[in-house]
Amino acid sequence: MVASGGALSRDGHADAWARGVAMRTLILSDITAEAFAPYGEILDDPATPPRQDQAGQMQNTRKAARANLALVRSEPISGLMPLRRLERHLHSNQAFLPLSVDSYAVIVAPDRDGRPDESGILGFRVPGHVGINYRAGAWHAHMMTLDEPGRFAMLVHEDGTEADCSFATIAPMTISPR
Repeated sequence: MVASGGALSRDGHADAWARGVAMRTLILSDITAEAFAPYGEILDDPATPPRQDQAGQMQNTRKAARANLALVRSEPISGLMPLRRLERHLHSNQAFLPLSVDSYAVIVAPDRDGRPDESGILGFRVPGHVGINYRAGAWHAHMMTLDEPGRFAMLVHEDGTEADCSFATIAPMTISPR
């Protein structure tokens, strides 16, 4: 949900204030499988213990791309730093599995003509024991924890070219975890 501020304030949004533009605020809601489905899958407890194979769809449309299992450090959301861009991986899914995280934010947007549709940006609050798997081509923000710094394991297919990831600038917005 995106809320537009009616009155401008000087609460750390100096760039927006200087331009006379109200900073948009994205209010997070609790993630559900249904709400997140257009963008990917939630990775939660195995449906059949002790292991659930094929828990998420792996996508790789390039023969030269290889699986990259990376470790990612994430910083908490700061009300002073607006979100200014989204990214997508057109040829691969991208999965994040929390290793040391209390809770985190997932920001997504539908695609419109190869760019994020800013009118449809959604923000979700995700518990630290739940992973997510973005579908190939899903516009999303970088990983942001809500309270404390955190660590994730990340899996994506890459070949080292510019086609691995594309970025799009969006109108600046702040994230409200509550």
